[in-house]
Amino acid sequence: MREELVARVISTPRLDLLPLRVEHAEEMAGVLADPALHSFIGGEPDTLAGLRSRYRRMTAGSPDPAVSWLNWVIRLREPSCLTGTVQATVGPSAVGPPTAGTSTVGPSDRGLVAEIAWVVGTPWQGRGIATEAARGLVTRLGEQSVHTVVAHIHPDHRASAAVATAAGLAPTGAWHDGEIRWQGSIGPRPAV
Repeated sequence: MREELVARVISTPRLDLLPLRVEHAEEMAGVLADPALHSFIGGEPDTLAGLRSRYRRMTAGSPDPAVSWLNWVIRLREPSCLTGTVQATVGPSAVGPPTAGTSTVGPSDRGLVAEIAWVVGTPWQGRGIATEAARGLVTRLGEQSVHTVVAHIHPDHRASAAVATAAGLAPTGAWHDGEIRWQGSIGPRPAV
């Protein structure tokens, strides 16, 4: 039986990735309120009550003991405010974030697979926050038993493609629900 993975604080030069709590919903409802954030993923912004409910489900964890749902809010230290989220669904094969359904991408014989996602509120976009947060997340996952990182990105979403590239992922040519699967290998490298 493997050790359960738990979201812990991740610090980068400008950011703290804080483990998601239901109490974050109030501030995050404002961060995620712009309908433009849904241009590529569909849907519309959650109400405060809807976001609280979603955060309750996410913080309760995956019903599958082989899968860990790891979720963080992104806090920009100066000024101290929440700007977005990052998440990783980790298991023997990626199973998609809790809000995105199930998408098996295949088992990894050398460790766990993490399917990651990020979103940064409109007022904070274009400042490198998503890139810094995604890199911090991938670095932390590499310190765990994660070997493969996967993200699904709409083919027209150049900003997310740039974030994935900066985090060490590359497009695979495989498609899932109208998005391209990006993938990268991480984790401890063998000694030379």
